[in-house]
Amino acid sequence: MSHRILFVCLGNICRSPAAQGALRARLPYLVTDSAGTSGWHIGEPPYGPMLQAAKDRGLDLSDLRARQFVAADFDRFDLILAMDGDNVAAIEALRPPGNATSVRLLTDFAPQSGMDHVPDPYYTRDFHGTLDLIDTATDGLSAHLEA
Repeated sequence: MSHRILFVCLGNICRSPAAQGALRARLPYLVTDSAGTSGWHIGEPPYGPMLQAAKDRGLDLSDLRARQFVAADFDRFDLILAMDGDNVAAIEALRPPGNATSVRLLTDFAPQSGMDHVPDPYYTRDFHGTLDLIDTATDGLSAHLEA
């Protein structure tokens, strides 16, 4: 069973911190973190509208700060969950030779959604819709981890 889980999106200010917050609310004993494939927002808190949308659901993301995904994350985590295919490609480009850490899409845990990615609410402006999908996926992830 994986005990260290990293969520990855583009800027680490919307999707991945929301997924981290959703999973730690469900399974607080797990080690979780989030990162972005870009370095645009390093050190910044999650985006204000995402903070508020999460707060509306009882999720506090205020302690989280953006950081960039690095190759060493392959050794630090048992499972890396990306929000979309572009994130997977950027993550895989940094994979050290011989490393076998699993990299999957978060939506793999929400097949009933029919989605192959978590849309970026920074661009879509649908923060609650993104959180609905993240909630569904983290419910599926939680069930998978506890099985």
